[in-house]
Amino acid sequence: MKYYLVSLGCAKNTVDSESIARLLNSNGWQAATAPDQADLMLVNTCGFIQPAREESYEYLNELAAIKTENQLLVAAGCLTERVQTSIFEQVPQVDGIIGARKWMDIVPFINEIRRKKQLGPVFYPSDEIIGAEPNVLRASIQGTSAYLKIADGCRRKCAYCSIPLIKGTTVSRDVGTILDDAIELQKIGMKEIILIAQDLTDYGRDLGLKNGLETLLYKLVKEIPQVPWIRLLYTFPGQISDELIDLIAENQQILNYIDIPLQHAHPQILKKMNRPFDLDWIYSTFEKIRKRMPDVTIRTTFIAGFPGETQKEFNFLMDFVKEMQFDRVGVFPFWFEKGTPSEKYGDPLPAEIKNERAAQLMQIQEGISKRINEKWIGKTMDVLIEGTIDDTTVGRSYRDAPEIDGLVFVNGDVQIGEIVPVKITGAMIHDLIGNSI
Repeated sequence: MKYYLVSLGCAKNTVDSESIARLLNSNGWQAATAPDQADLMLVNTCGFIQPAREESYEYLNELAAIKTENQLLVAAGCLTERVQTSIFEQVPQVDGIIGARKWMDIVPFINEIRRKKQLGPVFYPSDEIIGAEPNVLRASIQGTSAYLKIADGCRRKCAYCSIPLIKGTTVSRDVGTILDDAIELQKIGMKEIILIAQDLTDYGRDLGLKNGLETLLYKLVKEIPQVPWIRLLYTFPGQISDELIDLIAENQQILNYIDIPLQHAHPQILKKMNRPFDLDWIYSTFEKIRKRMPDVTIRTTFIAGFPGETQKEFNFLMDFVKEMQFDRVGVFPFWFEKGTPSEKYGDPLPAEIKNERAAQLMQIQEGISKRINEKWIGKTMDVLIEGTIDDTTVGRSYRDAPEIDGLVFVNGDVQIGEIVPVKITGAMIHDLIGNSI
């Protein structure tokens, strides 16, 4: 039996997809390289915003168009939580739907579909109790880097966000199972482990841990000394403790890379977003971080055009970005989503204004990013070599998370999968150029 798996959306979804694949593999299935070779075609969907849902339907319809009588087509993941059985109306060829929080039941789910195929589709909705986590590696491996999921869901009530609707509240993994996974990743030679969750700083509260992330990190650095890099994605404003700052600053394994999505800077907009709005905390915390880690890379994200954002409030945000001099910034125009707390505000700003403001903010940041990158010219940094682009070797430094940040273009004889010293000779807006030493 063979399966063909399509994974859409974020790295957290990719972890789920690879976990599904491992469960199928351990139960006698084999991965197919093309859908026409598969007995099972499975799409792990994304449903975060409308464009993501459209992409998910597009993939489902493409597979439905080539599906044969002997093949099964299954929808899994976040879209199934947002629209549930209406997927059957949009794509009647779908044989089954399994909720995002029921991925661990994939094998009995598929077995049930195979038994009942002639009796109609099968629907496995997520319920309040998430199924017991199976003994399977909860990581997505890309070369010598791996995303390791430590929690799922989110208990925050950010007005624009649909994640709590999709994944429910925070459910943390047991410390022991995370350590087991990390040790396994160390055994297979991972150079970088990226801890991911919707909110890393909320890890362990549901398990009764007071400082869950700090507790986990203390144990990790002891258990996986052969993994050079541990990266954190993402931290929540107001929840970065002095202990966490000290832990990162004092341990070479934990990269001096802080990703803290702020989403805005004006207190009134932050209040409407249901986000922390204490600017004094932001200023004082970033001051502490930069004092303890002079070489720290700080990444954040902002939403442009949230309902009610005036030009004055947007100007405040632009001034804030100029003042703070972030290393990395992502900017997204507000996307209206039904069912989220912000639905009550509507979507009063035209798309052109939202897109224009997002572009303005990115233009400001590009200048900042270029100036910061130029300061690295003449310095040496460690680079994890990952591959080639147009016959040029590329890698990432501690400053660069996969896919969302820049690259380092490296001249010289280097080996893929190794961390090598590189002397920087040139700088672009997002990327650096250097020679291996």
